[in-house]
Amino acid sequence: MGKRIRVQRRGRGSSTFRASSHKRVAPAHYPPTSKEEKEGVIQGQISEILHDPGRGAPLASVRLETGETFYTVVPEGVYEGQPTQIGSRAAVDIGNVLPLGSIPEGTMVCNIELSLGDGGKIARSSGAYATIVGHTPSGTMIKLPSGKTRYVNDLCRATVGVISGAGRVEKPFLKAGAKFHLKKAKGHKYPRTRGIAMVAASHPYGSSKRSARKVTTVSRRAPPGKKVGLIAARSTGRKRKRR
Repeated sequence: MGKRIRVQRRGRGSSTFRASSHKRVAPAHYPPTSKEEKEGVIQGQISEILHDPGRGAPLASVRLETGETFYTVVPEGVYEGQPTQIGSRAAVDIGNVLPLGSIPEGTMVCNIELSLGDGGKIARSSGAYATIVGHTPSGTMIKLPSGKTRYVNDLCRATVGVISGAGRVEKPFLKAGAKFHLKKAKGHKYPRTRGIAMVAASHPYGSSKRSARKVTTVSRRAPPGKKVGLIAARSTGRKRKRR
């Protein structure tokens, strides 16, 4: 008789697996698109820069002249009290939000929408940015942080600049307690024991020292308890550069 592994026990409601989401400030999303934004400019101001637990980048509270307030991730160089603009005719300055079709080629942008009105999906982590490669009839071509390129609708919005907090992952934790509190804020279990180090009753990869190691690729439709390792992997092994 085995036991339920970690991926089966997650999300059951116990404090062991629950994230401290009640400490979080707010979701980072653009406000809904309006007629004023599409045709001109809405003025705003960075009223406050906050720390959001579980998020690597700082969070900014932006108050618009319409009275609306929204939260967004902070690009490098933005400060409290800085005036900001949102709209198709906004200036191409750090911290301003414009449609991709209105941003010149070569500009570094962040917090990019994939579809109009989704609030921002790409390049939101600390130090992340994408680059405007060109404008085509199919849409705006952007170079993603991964190095890949893709076309996005010209009306999708993005923030000019690079997300602040670059180099965060380069700082060592030095002690296990710091890593523990980081994982706890994100709702991750720490420390994580390797499946290969467990007994056979505790994990599908357990007890591999006495027998051949199991294949780590698994089907996307595998049942809970078996769905561990490389789920629906396209390829495994060492990555090679494609010429």
